[in-house]
Amino acid sequence: MAERNDILKKIGEWLQPENFQDYCPNGLQVEGTSEINTVISGVTASKALIEAAIEANADMILVHHGYFWKGEDQRIQGMKRERLKQLLDNDINLVAYHLPLDDHPEYGNNRQLADVLNIKNPRPLGGLVWEGELEEAMSPEKFGLHIARQLHREPLWVGEGPAAIKRVGWCTGAAQGFINTALDAGLDAYISGEISEPTTHTARECGIHYYAAGHHATERYGVQALGKALVEEFGVAHKFIDCDNPV
Repeated sequence: MAERNDILKKIGEWLQPENFQDYCPNGLQVEGTSEINTVISGVTASKALIEAAIEANADMILVHHGYFWKGEDQRIQGMKRERLKQLLDNDINLVAYHLPLDDHPEYGNNRQLADVLNIKNPRPLGGLVWEGELEEAMSPEKFGLHIARQLHREPLWVGEGPAAIKRVGWCTGAAQGFINTALDAGLDAYISGEISEPTTHTARECGIHYYAAGHHATERYGVQALGKALVEEFGVAHKFIDCDNPV
């Protein structure tokens, strides 16, 4: 058992959310019990994840996508009411970290995705974009198959880049707009979660391979790494629950 505030303090020391200008509040979003035995992690604080946490008798839910985003309707109605009611009725804490969990050099989604895809020498490139190298150069087709195998989801591949891919850039989630960072660095390929209409033209006309590998699929790994760190630091139980999302 661990104290909620001790866990929050330690995560704050690790992720340093005060250094980010984010679109949502990072840290404790919904307060529950002060004593934590079981932590359930997931990508998004959906109703399905909350119900799974209730079934597991969890005291804390740890997610990448929480609530209270800038610009959203502030009224507590409908879906939002039902989610919050389940959390409050069951005394479950909701803890969310967005950009701080994308960018962390150890627990971050970008760092963890490099391990999953076996990208060597992963390092920040600029902003939230990372870069690294493949151990051996791959054809664009083979690299797409590699991504599909590792993430259990076939990526959408567009672009007209080099015949062999060696230098790769990536940013998890909805970071297709950062493709120019990869272009400026002269990379062979760029990976993110989603794709927009202009992304296709940029990739084709500027000579880079772009892989939309899934917003959810690319962001499964940061919360898992952070959850494991809490187990080691506090001895709490932790389980990651994957509420699949095709996007």
